[in-house]
Amino acid sequence: MKYVIGIDLGTSSVKTLLVDQQGEIRGEATASYPLIHERPGYSEQNPEEWVNGTVSGLQQLLQESGISPEDIEGVSFSGQMHGLVLLDEQNNVLRNAILWNDTRTTKECREIEQKLGDGLLKITRNAALEGFTLPKVLWVQKHEPELFAKAARFVLPKDYLRYRMTGSVQMEISDAAGTLMLNVPEGKWSEEIIQAFHLPEGFCPPIVGSSEDTGTILPEFAKLSGLSEKTRVFGGGADNACGAVGAGIVREGDAMCSIGTSGVVLTYEEDKNKDFAGKVHFFNHAHPGAFYAMGVTLAAGYSLSWFKDSLASELSFDEMLKPVADLPPGADGLLFTPYLVGERTPHADSAIRASFIGLSGTHRREHMARAVMEGITFSLAESLELFRQAGISTRRIISIGGGAKNPVWLQMQADIFNTPVVSLKNEQGPAMGAAMMAAVGSGWFDSLKECADQFSGYGKIYEPIPANVDTYARLFKLYQQVYSATRELNQGLQEFRG
Repeated sequence: MKYVIGIDLGTSSVKTLLVDQQGEIRGEATASYPLIHERPGYSEQNPEEWVNGTVSGLQQLLQESGISPEDIEGVSFSGQMHGLVLLDEQNNVLRNAILWNDTRTTKECREIEQKLGDGLLKITRNAALEGFTLPKVLWVQKHEPELFAKAARFVLPKDYLRYRMTGSVQMEISDAAGTLMLNVPEGKWSEEIIQAFHLPEGFCPPIVGSSEDTGTILPEFAKLSGLSEKTRVFGGGADNACGAVGAGIVREGDAMCSIGTSGVVLTYEEDKNKDFAGKVHFFNHAHPGAFYAMGVTLAAGYSLSWFKDSLASELSFDEMLKPVADLPPGADGLLFTPYLVGERTPHADSAIRASFIGLSGTHRREHMARAVMEGITFSLAESLELFRQAGISTRRIISIGGGAKNPVWLQMQADIFNTPVVSLKNEQGPAMGAAMMAAVGSGWFDSLKECADQFSGYGKIYEPIPANVDTYARLFKLYQQVYSATRELNQGLQEFRG
């Protein structure tokens, strides 16, 4: 029996997953590391923490599984997107990595829009947002010029980890798509953008595919981790691309709904000319030649966590949500908008805030809980609506994350999306997607599609209930009116709070 390892380099921890040739999980390990918040809006990490955490996880994985390192054929990665790691000529790290959730770069975003104009969306297919990498590059260029003068190149988090494992500096394509420097339709770096912002020659590393062989384990990393020097290392993918692969989203007509702290609706696409005018993200997929469109709800699962912590801290999530099943769709006329920390899709608005509408003396805690669940799902449905307006049809939606752990919520998704919703039998998220890329790279399968057929096991199918679909369709129209009706009021309240 041979094995592969998927490494998911997240924001707060790194997960390592050992998978055999049948797609069965034979071991897993997790190691945590800290975030650095020097000032409000700043979010950084020391890249050495990623390396140390990965080494620790691999050591634990090998020790607990008892698998011979010689039987591990391949390793691949999923990684947190957009983080800026600056390297000098010798590939030494010049400063802490600036992460995806760092918000210091609003001025740089406006500068990008002003300088590139319509060319930004034409080239990158994405709007300039603080989370992306190019605004971070410009911030360092402006505020730390002496340090930036030493910068020879940049990489993203998982690509730095791969460099430390193999000694080769490369950038994997699905992650590169989130930098605002890639010509997404063509899958290559944009010389126009590189020249517009006077970036050094060679600043953007060579691009590799997700299942492309990038080398073998360096002797020094093999000694630290316990891996064999013969184990091959493959490109990997951005966390959302890997999550989609792990859920089997590798064919047209398939979409994914992921409800974690934030929420994502993602759909597979093969037409590089799809244009969403920047209203949703459009990135290169891990599957060669494919793309994915993605909408984001900033406070998805976070909205439910906030509600529990505020009004039901003494209950478990299961206890809090149990009475929700007995309530009708629409929570007896109560509506919630999940804008606790602003919104991303379809409203890129950091100032908007959440609201309960229609609250009466007859409503109880379970009504509010159901309204929160419905409001999160309505927000995700707005992304799905944008996909449909662009001519993308979905035959089924694979649901993962916290929203896939509750049968009532799964049925709610099917009813609000008006599309069959499917759960996974054994959800492992982006780490499984990374393992699948290693499996394909190792020659176990000819494509990610073949691998998905073997590795992705599906659970129950939730079909839309026609009466519920009609009810939610009426409520969705009301939900869509709330943003514009409350935007000015929210801005006033923000100023009042100071």
